Amino acid sequence: MSNTPKHGLAKGLTNYGDTDFSLYLRRTFTAAMGYSNEMMARPVVGIAQSASGFNPCHRTFPELVEAVKRGVLAAGGLPLDFPTISLGEAFVSPTSMKFRNLMSMDVEEMIRAQPMDAVVLLGGCDKTVPAQLMGAASADLPAVQLVPGPMLPMPFQGERLGACTDCRRFWGKYRANEISTDQIEEIQTKLATTAGTCGVMGTASTMAAITETLGMSLPGTAAIPAVHADRLRAAEATGRQAVALARQPIRPSQVITAASVENALRVLLALGGSTNALIHLTAIAGRVGVPVSLERLNTLSDTTPVLVDLKPTGQHYMSDLYAAGGVGAVLRELKPLLHLDCMTVTGQTLGERLAANAPWVDRAVIRSREQPYQPQGGLAALFGSLAPKGAIIKRSAADPRLFEREGRAVVFRSLDDLAARIDDPALDVTADDFLVLQNAGPTSQSGMPEAGYLPVPAKLARAGVKDMVRISDARMSGTAFGTVVLHVSPEAAIGGPLGQVRDGDRIRLSVRDRRLDLLVDESELAARRAALPARTALPTRGYDRLYAQATLQAEAGCDFDFLRQQGPDT
Repeated sequence: MSNTPKHGLAKGLTNYGDTDFSLYLRRTFTAAMGYSNEMMARPVVGIAQSASGFNPCHRTFPELVEAVKRGVLAAGGLPLDFPTISLGEAFVSPTSMKFRNLMSMDVEEMIRAQPMDAVVLLGGCDKTVPAQLMGAASADLPAVQLVPGPMLPMPFQGERLGACTDCRRFWGKYRANEISTDQIEEIQTKLATTAGTCGVMGTASTMAAITETLGMSLPGTAAIPAVHADRLRAAEATGRQAVALARQPIRPSQVITAASVENALRVLLALGGSTNALIHLTAIAGRVGVPVSLERLNTLSDTTPVLVDLKPTGQHYMSDLYAAGGVGAVLRELKPLLHLDCMTVTGQTLGERLAANAPWVDRAVIRSREQPYQPQGGLAALFGSLAPKGAIIKRSAADPRLFEREGRAVVFRSLDDLAARIDDPALDVTADDFLVLQNAGPTSQSGMPEAGYLPVPAKLARAGVKDMVRISDARMSGTAFGTVVLHVSPEAAIGGPLGQVRDGDRIRLSVRDRRLDLLVDESELAARRAALPARTALPTRGYDRLYAQATLQAEAGCDFDFLRQQGPDT
């Protein structure tokens, strides 16, 4: 038995000091599950699946797992599914972002610890795909991603609704007293009526598109609706491809490269995609030693037009993108700007994929590069005295009339302070002011929640104000919209300039010049720095302590410092 090839069930044997006995014992317990010797001799495909009763985005996973298994079996492999941490976006406190890195460790270590020749990563909710790709990149076992797909929008009173851009829009109307409590409660039951991830170009959809662009999922699979039969066919095809990867390995480190990451940034910009995706892509790239530069992002953004008209920047949904030609149609429009020699999990290069005849494209959803929706990309990085290491604005979802202006700061010291005062009729605020939220960044107690979309103060909302400049070290849901500056770095919690802003300070924003500056004398700032209280002591135990000790800033993807690939420049 000692000459058994080290693949399938013979990989990574449990150590009892006798390898032949270890394999014998493993096969004994595999037989207890009803597998024949013929099945036990096949290459093993693990299926890392993150179903949970706390994760409605993943409601279709039992059916998808069976479809993946069908594909694996048909291709001659042995499928074995296993659970990992699941991060349901609206169900995790204080925020799912805090546990993305923990899930990535779970995925990485279970891929390493269990005998498999390749793995299918099954996940879709916002932080799940990043965590799975981060873990797979670190383990560097052949892997292919499968997402559950977006939910379908459904008609309601003459318009189609789909979580969650529409939920934010109606909540804004409710805060402005434009709709009643009875109406908002009825709308609540109409926003998410099918299985799947949010059907707009939020974080889940953006990450699905980025994953396909990177080459880590099968072509054409990012936008298939969750309830479409094509989604099950994609699952079966993914299982088949995983067996092919087990036999002729293509590792994540061969797919996730500097060139494919730049392609993914292009697509992120062309989609008007989620700001969160920039943090996640940076973290994924960091696992293979590829840096992501915010300065480079600006260069790419200046030459990458917005081509897709999906909410929150447009009017359509992911199901419309799928029917219009999908991510493939966007890639074909961007072809002259892309690195076409990038390898994908299919064994084809991106260029070989795009060499096929172009299918029909719905130009109401996906514009040509010559006639874009916007001439420049959806995101821009800002630098200046308030953000020495950068900040992000999603200009495709913002009001251009607010891009070049100076305003008075109205400061909230924390999320609790925000909740307590934002709707106070006595709050000293006008539509021309800049709302500033502090202590909501990566290492703050709040764990960098999607709180950067500060609500317009109730008294302004009721007066008809729809947007105003908002600045924070927090994140924003990819489904949100508005003139919102995010990821300000260094964050307030570690003494960054954002934490030194006081009510009445003047701030200058210039999207044109990529600047965000605090207009306060250095002598005054020095005095404020000297008066800052000492940092709160680290938590005493558990994941809270690890998180507080190891989390990097936004420009490094908020990964743990010890999980990034260690290289000569580290």
